[in-house]
Amino acid sequence: MKSIIQKALLYSILFFTTITASAQNKDWANINRYQANNKELMGSTKQIDAVFIGNSITENWVGLDRDFFINNNYIGRGISGQTSAQILLRMREDVIKLKPRLVVINAGTNDIAEGADTYNPEITLGNIISMVQLAQANNIKVVLGLLLPTKQYRWSPDIPDVANKVIDLNVRIINYADANNIPYIDYHSALKDKDNGLDIKYGDDGVHPKIKGYRIMEPLAKEAIEKALQQ
Repeated sequence: MKSIIQKALLYSILFFTTITASAQNKDWANINRYQANNKELMGSTKQIDAVFIGNSITENWVGLDRDFFINNNYIGRGISGQTSAQILLRMREDVIKLKPRLVVINAGTNDIAEGADTYNPEITLGNIISMVQLAQANNIKVVLGLLLPTKQYRWSPDIPDVANKVIDLNVRIINYADANNIPYIDYHSALKDKDNGLDIKYGDDGVHPKIKGYRIMEPLAKEAIEKALQQ
């Protein structure tokens, strides 16, 4: 009974949040971005192993190395510039309706960049937790991706102390993951330089990996997904 009530509450929150966002800006979360492809996938008898949902980090990944997704039965659902609140609103259309075995959630860097509002780490973590709970309520396993190292956003150069904000949010995600037995992928340690920024050999703009960076991330993601699916 408790799980049914929790599931109903989660859907109520998602429904009213969607209505509010829509009233402010038509399709603020770009919910219809993958509508056509989602419809095709829902008509397939083959179950997707993992959906990667996130922002430009995820969107660019699919663009630069589509074979990684195709060969591993993964689907990418990234939209550039999106905050955790926008990604949360897409959970039903881009994850739940596809009925994958697992979802990889990567969100938060655009919150720190104040893409929609003043950054509040508790709200960002809360959005990520809500994504986790929505997935679990629908029997979808979860893997959390830590934020990639970043020192500065070139499009928002006045945001202070970015590297430490990224580390702080990652610590919050790790603490939540450990407390709830949720696997996470430590992209940060694998890609950082000595100043906790994105190592230039892995990404030129300090935020987005190039193919060499994604090739570092791929075995980390695949290992975490395979372990989670075996549990």
